[in-house]
Amino acid sequence: MEVITGRRDFQIGEPTVVTIGKFDGRHKGHQKLLREMLRLKAEKGLKAAVFTFDKAPMAAMSCAPRTVITTNEERRSKMAGMGMDYLVEYPFDSQTAHMTPEDFVARILAGRMNARAVVAGTDCSFGYRGEGDAALLKRLAPRYGYEAVIVEKAQDEHRDISSTYVREELDQGNIEKANALLGEPYAIHGRVVHGNHIGGTILGFPTANILPPPEKHLPPFGVYVSRVLVDGREYCGVTNIGRKPTVSGDSPVGVETFIMGLDADLYGKSIEVQLLNFERPEQKFASLEELKHRIEKDKEYAAEYFRRMKNQ
Repeated sequence: MEVITGRRDFQIGEPTVVTIGKFDGRHKGHQKLLREMLRLKAEKGLKAAVFTFDKAPMAAMSCAPRTVITTNEERRSKMAGMGMDYLVEYPFDSQTAHMTPEDFVARILAGRMNARAVVAGTDCSFGYRGEGDAALLKRLAPRYGYEAVIVEKAQDEHRDISSTYVREELDQGNIEKANALLGEPYAIHGRVVHGNHIGGTILGFPTANILPPPEKHLPPFGVYVSRVLVDGREYCGVTNIGRKPTVSGDSPVGVETFIMGLDADLYGKSIEVQLLNFERPEQKFASLEELKHRIEKDKEYAAEYFRRMKNQ
């Protein structure tokens, strides 16, 4: 997959089927759009191209920090894994924000992206103040030589599946519900860094530490049953998200995982931590011995969780 990021002067020479959106989380609603793209790609012999922005429009236009379920790096990995041919991360700034909807269609979709088909949701919006919508996309199709395919929203319990819905469930620690909406486990990617080594040298539980980027939307601090991907292999794990209050309450927010059945030097390796089940909130213990006892219970909880899942 070719990633075109932060550029206005790109040009895709091959005819494409395009979809537009933020694609934060790549939840089941997004997947519905992307599957329709892949269908058209195969049927019409087009290349599949995703249009999004290099930063979320709300974050770009606001001074308040805004987090994302899926970072740009994570989104690239997921899109490549689905078989997309192009991912365009267009620069979002004042110039972009003031582009009229028809200019966006003419200059970007039909022009730069060489669109022969455009797939969008019923609630799509584009152009200045989001004034472009699905109806306009269909109305402009004959003029600019593409087929407009409008896809109904995916729903869960009579509610549209959206990034906002996923974020709400994450914020409540409802990991299993969030995963159901995503259609896959919520994941945190990162490179393993050195921690304080207390896990391995004092507690006897060597762990892998990653530091999520500040824009990553995290669930509540606490302990989670997890699945860890290392070099293409899956391992069961127990993950703590938070600041390690028993050891050092002012640590940066980190993701620390005990990986079952793996005793290897992971420093510098990129790993993926998938959260499967929320066990308990992060807490401060009176001593390292008390913390060690609690971690033993966390490991037992995780082992029992995986036994139940295996027998289902």
